[in-house]
Amino acid sequence: MAKGHWLDPLARSLLQATGRLSRPAAPPSQAGSQNGREAKASPTEASGADEPIELDLLALKLQQNPALPLKTADEVRRAASLGWRLDVNRATAADWSRLPGCRPEQIDLLLRLQAGGVQLSGPEDLQRLLDLDPITLATWLPLLSFQWYGDLSPRPDAARIAINHAAAEALASQLGLEPARIERLLRERRRSPFLDLADLQQRLQLPPSVVEAWIGKVSFEARRTGPDGPTLPWAGQR
Repeated sequence: MAKGHWLDPLARSLLQATGRLSRPAAPPSQAGSQNGREAKASPTEASGADEPIELDLLALKLQQNPALPLKTADEVRRAASLGWRLDVNRATAADWSRLPGCRPEQIDLLLRLQAGGVQLSGPEDLQRLLDLDPITLATWLPLLSFQWYGDLSPRPDAARIAINHAAAEALASQLGLEPARIERLLRERRRSPFLDLADLQQRLQLPPSVVEAWIGKVSFEARRTGPDGPTLPWAGQR
């Protein structure tokens, strides 16, 4: 096995007992080595040889603990190869927390939108919603499943509009809001800036189809507001 292999003693014993891991062999003799030196496998060969063992070990651990957190991109990839999936539009907090690097505030946003009936149609939606870096998205992607629970079609891309300080005319033309809803939006953001899509949905009582259409199209740069609209940077911006 490769140097630094992390098999714990119990898992090693289980794999050896079931024949999926060979027992340690005696060190090769000096005579059997080439030019007096022991032949060694390359790191690539060692890693490839270990892959079935890693898969078996993860399968055992997941069998014992289905909620096992996955700590690395390799563990995510192996879990996916074992048939595990995360249904993005039905995932629980426990499901999201298993992904490496998934933060509590991201989970909170996802669950609030899910509770409001909002669905994500693909990786681009998730990346824009959570502002994920490409490495994190690539790490999660093997496990993610985007099942669509309804008749709506994926949304086309559109330019972002700053929801906390855009003019009423821009809100009407780019987001298609009727005057009554625009007036409510302006009134709400004068009280405090919108934090995210879930906050926007809850405060304006927007239907899920509207919020889904805005994923990746609105931004939430916060501004302090005056009588005529936003004017100064908001001290509580996050």
